[in-house]
Formats: sequence, C-alpha cells, structure tokens
Amino acid sequence: MNVIVCVKQIIDPETPAADFKVDAEAKRAVPPKDRSMVISDYDANAMEAALKLKDAYGGKVTVLSLGGDSARKVIMNCLAMGGDEGVLLNDPAFDDSDSFATAYALAEAIKKVGEYDLILCGRQEGDWDAGQVGSGIAELLGLPSVTTVGKIDANDGKATVERMVADGRDVVEIGFPALFTISSEVGEPRFASLKGIMGAKKKPITYWGSQDITPGQARNKMLKLFIPVHEGKCEFIEADTPEEAGADLAAKLREAKVI
Repeated sequence: MNVIVCVKQIIDPETPAADFKVDAEAKRAVPPKDRSMVISDYDANAMEAALKLKDAYGGKVTVLSLGGDSARKVIMNCLAMGGDEGVLLNDPAFDDSDSFATAYALAEAIKKVGEYDLILCGRQEGDWDAGQVGSGIAELLGLPSVTTVGKIDANDGKATVERMVADGRDVVEIGFPALFTISSEVGEPRFASLKGIMGAKKKPITYWGSQDITPGQARNKMLKLFIPVHEGKCEFIEADTPEEAGADLAAKLREAKVI
C-alpha cells in the first residue's frame, strides 16, 4: 500500500504568549528564535496512521510538505519515524499561500509523485486551525474523502474507517484511491528510534520549486494580523454596610446598562 502524508511545519503551540510576535507589516507570525518549529499535531497523527498501515500491509510512505528550508527538519523527523522518502515544495512563489493555494500546489505535487492508494492529512492545522487543505486536495484531484478519521482498516482495495462525529462515530467504507483527514483518536505518534534517526539521513528528499510545480493563486487577502490587547478596569465599592455596598453596586451596573 502506497500512502502519501501531507505535513506542515508550524510555530510550537506551546510557545508562551509573551514570546509570540507578529510582523504587522508583513502580516506574519514571527517564530521565537529560541524555539524550534514543529510538525502540526494532527499531521503527526496522520503520519502515525500511515505507519500503522505500512506495518500491517507493507508498501511505501511518502512525506510531502510545502514550506521553507526549515521544513526539511519536519520531513526528516517523519522519515526517522519510518517514512520512506520525502518531497519538499520550497520556493518563494509558494510563500503567502492560503488554504486553496496550498491545496493546489500539494495536489499538483501528488500528481507528480505518481501512484498511490491513500493520501492522509491532519484534520486541521495547528496554527490557523482552518481544516480546509485536505478536503481541498481531494476536490482538486477528484478523490472521495472522509474527514476526522480515527481508525482505518484496509482490505481488498478498500478501507473501512471510523469517522469522529459530535455524538459518536460513523463507519464508512470507501474504495482506493482516497483521501482521509486524520484525528488524534488514531493514536499517539511514535517516537523515532536512534536507528531510525540515523537511517533517515540516507533516505531521499526531493525538492521541487515553481519550475516543477505550478503555484496556486491565493483567493483570500489578509487585511490585518495582530495580537489582541486585553484591558480591564476594576473599581472597589466601599460602604459602611453590605446593604449599602449592594445598593451602590446595583446603581453602577444600571448606569453601565448591565442590568
């Protein structure tokens, strides 16, 4: 079984709010210098799902990402976990891609990769939280898709999957090729072993730019990106008795039209 896993590098979600910076002019979040970029959480779950399928049925796992030079680290980590090869879409022409442009570029890259049975993506990004890219890839490639998948069983060219919904799980049967967006219920991502880390250095990573993959055209325009300012005022009511304090409080709330 050949599986393609789409992964994204993001600013560590555990970054303290005080360390978070925004370049207002460029409309971009600025990663802290003392913190590494990491793989998006649900994408790591997607990688684990792919490796479970490889463990059970054999085949190949290809890791695909769109990003800057530092995204190589995320691909290398996935190869150390057990992936077989990586592809990085790295070109200034891919910068500032919205969900549509990202899905378009990844879909074009998947066509270039060639034969596959499944494409796995995280159910949503760990930074923008949009959850649109996976479904967008499926639409562009004309593939059937299932979102928020928590379990996959494959047999005879088709898969039976459990889809996480608000009040339980839906069971869906779907033929290959297909695309699934993976939820955390599929299981915790495995740690890369020392042998895996050493072996990842020998696995191929292919780089494609705009001369290889046609960039998509963004359909959304970022107007403003900023860190919201939270301000609060506190006023203590002083009175001789609790009754007077209560009456004063009620008067101020009526004045503020709260009650």
